[in-house]
Amino acid sequence: MNPYLKAMRLERWPRSLAIFSGIAAFFFLNRETLPFTSVLSFAGKSLFVFFLTWAISTANYIINEIADAPFDVHHPSKRHRPLVKGEIKKTPFLLYGIILSLFSLALAYLFFPFPFFLSLLALLFAGFLYNIKPIRTKDVPFLDSISESANNPIRFLIGWFAFSSPHIFPPLSLLLSWWVFGNFLMISKRLSEFRLLKDKAENYRSSLSKYTTKSLIFGIALSSLFFFIGYYIFAFSYKLESFIYLSPLVFFYFFLIFWKTLREKEVMEEPERLLKHPKFTIYTFLLVLLFSLTYFVDTIGR
Repeated sequence: MNPYLKAMRLERWPRSLAIFSGIAAFFFLNRETLPFTSVLSFAGKSLFVFFLTWAISTANYIINEIADAPFDVHHPSKRHRPLVKGEIKKTPFLLYGIILSLFSLALAYLFFPFPFFLSLLALLFAGFLYNIKPIRTKDVPFLDSISESANNPIRFLIGWFAFSSPHIFPPLSLLLSWWVFGNFLMISKRLSEFRLLKDKAENYRSSLSKYTTKSLIFGIALSSLFFFIGYYIFAFSYKLESFIYLSPLVFFYFFLIFWKTLREKEVMEEPERLLKHPKFTIYTFLLVLLFSLTYFVDTIGR
């Protein structure tokens, strides 16, 4: 593969699928709009939104590749990234990121409501805050996971505002749940890095030197707690009985991820690796299917 393409981490496109959580939530809560949306229009717009989100995410990976190069040299696998190995040049690589960002934002401004444009811009801005000094939140314990997982609700909003009118905003309880679920994954990722790198952890990421195994497990537990608080507030607010009945399955899903984190040091370095485990993938799709079926079972109440 061309080293520039490799450095863009295009294979991480599944993360941009998070926009479909926002799209699904919008049509789930605003069912009266569904009959007026044709299948062709829905598919075309969803695909367009996905590629815009993927482009901005790729621009963020370019920023990350450049900002993290001095630290990636201390990581057993990331030291083989193209920029660290000198296979690409920083200036043209940065130019690719600028072009991707401007092109995507211009299309968003021209074809979508202003809240959609702002959400896409927020995704890019979150990458700046996370990676670039003097702020660089990834160097601050727990703020690193909170700021990185902010991409979850931002992608949710991108999907939501792709179809919603500007004055309809998603429930805050749902956004909270989606955010802290991402935080749960990111703290699990920190625990994997902490256990994998051991004494070299500080050289790779300064925030890791300030963590302990206990503090990370506490952070995982706290994220799980806040997820279920938001989850139950949302379910009870809209009288979604099926969500209550399905909550033990969701709890077991969290437990599976936590168990994998403790058993396999490298599995949570990139959370999407979990889907390489057939049983976990089947369980994930089962959950998605069951929650999809609640559309036909639950009646939205306020």
